[in-house]
Amino acid sequence: MAKADNRFEKIYSQGGFTRTMEIWVDKKTGVNYLCTTSGYSGGMTPLLNRDGTPVVTPVGATYKEE
Repeated sequence: MAKADNRFEKIYSQGGFTRTMEIWVDKKTGVNYLCTTSGYSGGMTPLLNRDGTPVVTPVGATYKEE
């Protein structure tokens, strides 16, 4: 069995049982991703700034869900 490296960290979550929206940070690159689920479907996409560049959190930052 492969060892989990915990590369991604959830920093925000909202929603409930059948529909959720979460923000995950790649701890190696700092890129933020939006993940959504609804029933048995879901999707993931990078969060983008107004100019189209990805939202990046400084690597090594401490994350706290609000």
